[in-house]
Amino acid sequence: MRQLLMLQLVVALLALAGADQPALAQEPPPPGSVSPQGASADPQALLREIARLRQELEDVRKTYGDRLTALEAQLTAVVASQTAAPAVPPAPEPPAPAAPPASSKVFNPDVAVIGNVMGTAGSNPVAPSPALELHEAEVSFQAVIDPYARADFFVSFREEGASLEEGYITFPTIPGGLLLKAGQLRMPFGKTNALHPHVLPWPDRPLVMRNLVGGDDGLADASVSVARLIPNPWFFLELTGEVNRGQAGDVFSANQASDLSYLARLRAYQDITESTNLDVGTSFAMGHNSAGIVGDQDLGRFTTRLYGVDATVRYKPLRRSIYRSFVGRTELVWSRRQQFEGVQPAFGYYVSGDYQFARRWYTGLRYDRSDRADDASVLDTGMAAVLTFWPSEFSQLRGMYRRTRYAQSKTANELLFQLQFAIGAHGAHPF
Repeated sequence: MRQLLMLQLVVALLALAGADQPALAQEPPPPGSVSPQGASADPQALLREIARLRQELEDVRKTYGDRLTALEAQLTAVVASQTAAPAVPPAPEPPAPAAPPASSKVFNPDVAVIGNVMGTAGSNPVAPSPALELHEAEVSFQAVIDPYARADFFVSFREEGASLEEGYITFPTIPGGLLLKAGQLRMPFGKTNALHPHVLPWPDRPLVMRNLVGGDDGLADASVSVARLIPNPWFFLELTGEVNRGQAGDVFSANQASDLSYLARLRAYQDITESTNLDVGTSFAMGHNSAGIVGDQDLGRFTTRLYGVDATVRYKPLRRSIYRSFVGRTELVWSRRQQFEGVQPAFGYYVSGDYQFARRWYTGLRYDRSDRADDASVLDTGMAAVLTFWPSEFSQLRGMYRRTRYAQSKTANELLFQLQFAIGAHGAHPF
């Protein structure tokens, strides 16, 4: 801007000079004057001519000086106004489309759906299964509530209807190093009962779980659970205690509001080598049963006590961990159910081993043996062979041959087929 004003000033001066000089050159000499170029020039006339020209030059200089002063004042005012005015920033370019920020889902829980399709071929005269069914569709809602709590809900949809499999809140920072849970919980009796169906290493549950620990659905109840780690220099040790409503499957039955059930579990874990670890636990549960209920009449107050021991050994070599692994499991359960005939001392167990022989392939064997809770003289045995293929972490194909010999001298030979698939973000299950 300053360079432009200076250029305009120079042009204006040249214009004034060009306008005045011709007039000066064309003005006729005053009367009586003689041209200075003449040979007979008068000295007095020359002096008068010099004085006149000097006066005209002073007039022109004064006129140019006034105009220059005025232009400099204008230039100073323009520069001052430009300096005082705030700079106008260039118009911003429209931002490129961006991915939604992480905060856009801060109030929404993680949602996942896991489908479990089952097919059965063969014969089972005691407990037949449908040829094809959607055994379960589990919908999970999981989220952190605040820095002090999180919530987990698992709704199970089956052909007969929907039910709440688990729904609880967890407080991990209770004073005293306690972990508190409250809500609908799968009881941590043993290792298998706490597992959801889609996490099991088999399409079904072992005989001992079906006969003594709540059937296919296991033990689940409205509970308040408190767990604490027991510090020691040798191994991981955790103690869990629960108070339950007292209504869990066909094992516990709350005939009155005060018929609560109770559970305690002690679990130990230790790394044996860098590739092998051992997990052992012992469990106890006690509550009232329904043996004294006949119709609408309460004819007696009877209880059931469960004792359990479980062990899991895992082998996963670090250098070949995605190709080779082995998991061995066993659970032993003692049931003491009070009835009119007396206490039924039932016992059962299973032993299984699962071996990974390729990146996506697993095979396993399982042996079952169990009495029945309401009649300890009845014994069921069985064996099963499993083959599992994982196309990815979101789907699973499994086949199992199961042979069961029931106490009535009836034998079932079945082929079970299972297809599982998952969509959405599903949190990890307990180790």
